[in-house]
Amino acid sequence: MKKLFSITTLLFIITITGFSQQKVNKQEEKFINNLLAKMTLEEKLGQMNQTYMGTTLDSINMRIRKGEIGSLLNIDPKLINQIQRTAVKESRMGIPLIIGRDIIHGYKTVFPIPLGQAASFNPQIVENGASVAATEAREQGITWTFAPMLDISRDARWGRIAESLGEDPYLDSELGAAMVRGFQGKNLSDNNAIASCVKHFVGYGAVEGGRDYNTTNIPIYSLRNVYLPPFQKAVEAGAATLMTSFNDIDGIPASGNDFLLRDVLRNEWKFDGFVVSDWESMSEMIKHGFAQDKKDVARISLKAGVDMEMVSETYLKYVNDLMKEGKVSMKDVDNAVGNILRIKYRLGLFENPYVPEVAVSTIYSKDHLQKARQAAVESAVLLKNNNNILPLKSNTKIAVIGPMANAPYDQLGTWSFDGDKNKTVTPLKALQTEYSNINYVYEPGLTYSRDKNTNFEKAVKAVESADVAVVFVGEEAILSGEAHSLSNINLMGQQSNLIKALKSTGKPVVMVVIAGRPLTIEQDLPNVDAVLYNFHPGTMGGIAIVDLLFGKENPSGRLPVTFVREVGQIPMYYNHNNTGRPAQDWIPELDEIPLEAPQTSLGNTSFYLDSGAKPLYPFGYGLSYSKFDYSDLQLSANQIPVNGSLTAKATIKNVSTVDGSEVVQLYVRDLVGSIARPVKELKGFQKILLKAGESKTVVFTLKATDLAFYGRDLVKKTEPGDFDIWISKNSVEGLKGKFTVK
Repeated sequence: MKKLFSITTLLFIITITGFSQQKVNKQEEKFINNLLAKMTLEEKLGQMNQTYMGTTLDSINMRIRKGEIGSLLNIDPKLINQIQRTAVKESRMGIPLIIGRDIIHGYKTVFPIPLGQAASFNPQIVENGASVAATEAREQGITWTFAPMLDISRDARWGRIAESLGEDPYLDSELGAAMVRGFQGKNLSDNNAIASCVKHFVGYGAVEGGRDYNTTNIPIYSLRNVYLPPFQKAVEAGAATLMTSFNDIDGIPASGNDFLLRDVLRNEWKFDGFVVSDWESMSEMIKHGFAQDKKDVARISLKAGVDMEMVSETYLKYVNDLMKEGKVSMKDVDNAVGNILRIKYRLGLFENPYVPEVAVSTIYSKDHLQKARQAAVESAVLLKNNNNILPLKSNTKIAVIGPMANAPYDQLGTWSFDGDKNKTVTPLKALQTEYSNINYVYEPGLTYSRDKNTNFEKAVKAVESADVAVVFVGEEAILSGEAHSLSNINLMGQQSNLIKALKSTGKPVVMVVIAGRPLTIEQDLPNVDAVLYNFHPGTMGGIAIVDLLFGKENPSGRLPVTFVREVGQIPMYYNHNNTGRPAQDWIPELDEIPLEAPQTSLGNTSFYLDSGAKPLYPFGYGLSYSKFDYSDLQLSANQIPVNGSLTAKATIKNVSTVDGSEVVQLYVRDLVGSIARPVKELKGFQKILLKAGESKTVVFTLKATDLAFYGRDLVKKTEPGDFDIWISKNSVEGLKGKFTVK
């Protein structure tokens, strides 16, 4: 088909003149405007339409020729060149497609799920994981991923907590920005970069009851101070695209929320990428009771600021009529299409839309596998280690028990569409290969996590023949992720009873958990001597776990979410506001309450009679084979102005004989504000390596602007007043100081 003009002419000018960033941006806009001027309305609406291979390839190619498709998602990578050739050579405008795919924590080489990566408290681990995924995906022609997910997640019942970076806005922000950098690299057009898509904008993690797709009710102060900051940080890091969420926020569905998409995202944050809806989230506004029909959906979302529609195709079908009726304008359409073309331009798709030829594939490369292994090591959290049962000695005979010891598919975790279970190194496989010197006996006891078998005779005999039982429990991949919420988050099936049976042998029991969420494991703790917790650790998770069990590596992960004692405590998170009656130190045991006790005899404070006021394990918690002492907290100033800063430092010493890494955490509390402030807020963290006997002075710089928040007047600023400050090993203990902002 004859083209109206040559796209390559403009691109040639850019290539040979070496513009500065400002000039490139001007040329970018000129290029976009030239395209827009020559496009029909139908072709523009096609750019705003994303679909999938729900029909034949011939049908898809026909629609591409007609200019009805701007993006395809989750297609067979082998078809990408053929489809791009149709778009570039056979459509009137020759505009390439952007190819999207759900690459959440790895493409082929699968890293730990995002919640696991967050447990590393290491932005470089997160950046590496995204970079590896981008390199492998771009090699096969994929140019856009739907990650990172930056939803603050405080409810372990919610299946998508697995995709999150935890409960804390600061940690979420730092790691989310790292993931954006990893996916996008130095330049989106590079062959190791793909466009990121920060999601779900916004508040999806606050769904009522932890039930997916449910409604949310988020006060404006919480929206501003808790849920929006990670997205802003990702936009500042250069995120190319953003996805709206399924939920409504105080009655307004996210895909129709002009306050969020225009006032905040465009006007305040100056975002210049494009916004895509989630799968049919636009048309679902009808079920929300927010739109009358699909035509109304198209009007609401376009006016709100959704640029590209995923799957439901209301733009393609109804915007023409809406424009004739004067309900939307060509300017609305051009703004949306311009945003889409801008990202296609930055991805270099107009220069090279095809799958690149590579001499040597990077997929499952030695470097990628090593990075995945290190990520799994740093993501594991040691929760219990009685009598230093871990690390195990190499001459220890172990009984390998449990359904997760050799579950190559489930070890990959949720959203691992492209991971190959045949490449997964499970703990059992690690013992059969790299650790073949270890004397072990394997008897799973249960075949999968929901297995209700109660015949543990073979497993018990295996443990009786060994020195130590290592029982691998948890949950299958299908039990977490989208639409996989749970109301009971105990170990499923007969796993707890299996652990009890193993404990009855009198042999030490090490519990290794492989799961997609924080499970309620308090009932299991009396029956185990050690707990090593792993959030579905990916391709190399098994070898990483064995590295940790036998002391080749030292656990350094810390909890990115609070572990509750039982599900009835949810929501429970460390950075909550205080109540007027906070829980007292003394809380009675339920069974110890006297009969006919006076109504006020238990203290009128905030706690549960049956589970108390404290979690099982707090945010930031994690043990090590090393022991670290904190001392000598020093502040550079006890008083700073509202535009000033201070340094806080402390000495951290490894007082053990084992080299190890410690995550040093900085917390503050604003004692009085125009609105009630959290009891603690994370403001910094550093992961440091200390050799046995070594000391280091860890220094944090805290700016007064770091203390700013949206107060009663909804203006972000630092309010003068008194503050507590801690340098800590977790969110409930540490060295405490005070300072004042004047």
